[in-house]
Amino acid sequence: GSEASSSPSVRLEPANIAKVRDDLPAGYELSDISGRAAPAALWGFGHGWAADPPQCGALADPVVDGAITHGWSASGSGGIVNAVVTGSPPEPVGLDPALIADCGQWELSGGHTSGSVTFIAAPAIDGVATVGLSTASTTIVEGGNQIRSHADTFTAYLGDYVAFIAVVTDPGSPNPPLGQGFAAELLVKTV
Repeated sequence: GSEASSSPSVRLEPANIAKVRDDLPAGYELSDISGRAAPAALWGFGHGWAADPPQCGALADPVVDGAITHGWSASGSGGIVNAVVTGSPPEPVGLDPALIADCGQWELSGGHTSGSVTFIAAPAIDGVATVGLSTASTTIVEGGNQIRSHADTFTAYLGDYVAFIAVVTDPGSPNPPLGQGFAAELLVKTV
């Protein structure tokens, strides 16, 4: 069924996130993610960002104080791939169904960066709530120039943990971006 339960049938070993690195295309440079990892941060929003409506911010930062975070980032011609598992067990992390109803399109802003977020189809994983988000953001830099960025993020809510894959691309890049399908598949393999 599609009901979310408080004890998901999926047992997650956070360190397993390292195993999906093998699925990266050739030529990607890997680094470990250290410190705080939330989708909003990976989309380019620093501290003090705000969501409108405010409750939608939970989708951009599902685990406010992740005690345990494992993850990696890889950059290459198709964009930057971020794969993260974070949580604070035994503090459960759930997806509030009201967010699905309220957050079909919402805004995020912080510092010189603003963006809009919409839902995209997330991969179906048995017994796991998943969400897909597409974020288009613009940062105003010195001289008034704009840097545009696009991110596709897929999140799986796994009881004590959240796993997410965020692929950030430059819409102006001449190289083909890693697509939504790549990010979705990586999430399924991670879970």
